[in-house]
Amino acid sequence: MKKITFAIIFIVASILVQAQIVNPTKWSFDSKQDGQNVDLIFEANIDEGWHLYDTYLPDGGPIATTFVYEDSTLFDFMGDIQKDPVPEIHFDETFQLNVGYFGGKAILTQKIKLKSSDPVEIKGYILFMSCNDETCTPPEEVEFSFKFNQDGAGATNTKAESVVSQNSTSSGSSSGQTLWLFILISALAGFAAILTPCVFPMIPMTVSFFMRGSDNRGKSIRTGVFFGLSIVGIFTLLGALFSVGIFGPNVGSILSTHWIPNVLFFALFLVFAISFFGAFEIVLPSSLVNKTDSKADKGGMIGAFFMALTTVIVSFSCTGPFIGALIIQAVQDGGMRPLLGMFFFGLAFATPFTLLAIFPSALNKLPKSGGWLNAIKVVFAFILLAFGLKFLSNIDQVYGFGILSREIYLAIWVVIFFLLGMYFLGKIKFSHDSELPYLGVGRLFLSIITFSFVIYLSTGFLGAPLETVSGLLPPESEETYHSPNNIGSESINNADELCGTPKYADKFHLPEGLAGYFDFEQGLACAKQQEKPLLVIFKGHACANCKKMEDTVWEDPDALKILSEKYIIVGLYTDDRTKLDKSEWYVSDLDGKEKTTIGKKNLDLLISKYHTNSIPYHVIIEPDGTEHTMGTTFEDNEFKAFLNLGL
Repeated sequence: MKKITFAIIFIVASILVQAQIVNPTKWSFDSKQDGQNVDLIFEANIDEGWHLYDTYLPDGGPIATTFVYEDSTLFDFMGDIQKDPVPEIHFDETFQLNVGYFGGKAILTQKIKLKSSDPVEIKGYILFMSCNDETCTPPEEVEFSFKFNQDGAGATNTKAESVVSQNSTSSGSSSGQTLWLFILISALAGFAAILTPCVFPMIPMTVSFFMRGSDNRGKSIRTGVFFGLSIVGIFTLLGALFSVGIFGPNVGSILSTHWIPNVLFFALFLVFAISFFGAFEIVLPSSLVNKTDSKADKGGMIGAFFMALTTVIVSFSCTGPFIGALIIQAVQDGGMRPLLGMFFFGLAFATPFTLLAIFPSALNKLPKSGGWLNAIKVVFAFILLAFGLKFLSNIDQVYGFGILSREIYLAIWVVIFFLLGMYFLGKIKFSHDSELPYLGVGRLFLSIITFSFVIYLSTGFLGAPLETVSGLLPPESEETYHSPNNIGSESINNADELCGTPKYADKFHLPEGLAGYFDFEQGLACAKQQEKPLLVIFKGHACANCKKMEDTVWEDPDALKILSEKYIIVGLYTDDRTKLDKSEWYVSDLDGKEKTTIGKKNLDLLISKYHTNSIPYHVIIEPDGTEHTMGTTFEDNEFKAFLNLGL
């Protein structure tokens, strides 16, 4: 049995440190400078039997080698990356696609033109993964740094080992902040899960398990710590399966846009909400629980592991929505977030158990199970009901049904949170609630917070952008867009600047009442005709960051003035499922598949031209063809600085 235990530990540990142990691709960097023209040279040395994927791969394939620059406003790209040798094309049995990759050695050169003769440092990282015939490493990041115009200094020619960075997105500091916010939310979800009726009553039972049958306190403490680590390992293993692509590289897009997973997730949230309201109890198969519980009785490290497994299984009756929501968001964001999210969820979830195992006397100070746990369960039910609506909204927007508008969505939320406020006041009771002889201070303040939130939501009916929750709401309709700092006033009207009637204008619209195009070729033709820069925004109906950007930085008065007066704007939805006219269908040169919808056409353009599928993604095309790109930002000044690049 000890061998089994160590095997389990080894598997979990291997997944967590695989990127450090297996490092078949080594990177080094060099540069050549001629005035303001520069060659950035990235050399990859690949171990025998391994290969490094090309910088572009077909949709649905593994992760392509991607170069992410910390600040691409310091220079202009001069063409695509040059590759020596040209990548070999092979049919990948795992992904059932023709993919390109390098073996042995590859030199990738990016030509750029510096915008200034002042000293400059170009920093960033390479996102890549390596594979052999049997396995792949998780996505890794290697940082690079080049210095120019600094007393003749060229690049920092340092050999770079595969050190994985915390920030795995391309949106700079804002993405780092978003990652830390995601980690915080993951930990808070873990703590919140403890306060559910499925988990909290298990604390005394599990703590007593560590103390029984042994007078050796040191051994009991070791067993308790191992129990906590086992919980963390089990949750982390679940996240790792998503992070390393076990469930498919395109699972994030499917979860976001396809109607089947969105209906299933809505049903999951709805069923759990009804259960938490007290209509019925969700009970897992007793055979599964009994089987793991019987092994827990054996004691020792083996018993501690199976006790942890039992705790996780039993708790799922209440933690399912927490885990589901966390996994969905993490997979959509991509990278190592599923692993990180589940690690910090498990760490927060396991910490109270572990601490109480080490200090069992503190158990007497915990509140006893009772009516307060049922009250928490009801509060979670209201929240699940509200957040489950997001999945129906995804379907409505992606498929263009137009049923669940922003106003209807807000109305449902107002009702839900109003009822929650009434519940805090004791005006609503459910069958399993205890009597409330008086209103406590805690409930009073919670009701004040809830009713304040209801009033805040109500301002959305008057055109307020509701920035704090904008990522969860449907976009504003064209009729309700507001002018910045003047809700309810006449919207910006730049329709006269257009060259003709935009295609798909009956289906799509731009934020803040701006007029523009929704077809790349049509927008580019108008920009050339008027000799204006073109702003292209790749976005999505189900993209929370897209909505948040539109409700924050786009409404800045200065930015809005630049957009309405200086730019031709094109909004391209990459997840829209509206069929193209049959005459517009085409077979992509990249993956050989026929593109028949607006979303597939726009996504194909994004991947083929800009080698990314991350949205929102912004491209400025100047009249002379010079291009500037930017990912996500919620900083007004950063967005305005980007817009000024095209002027």
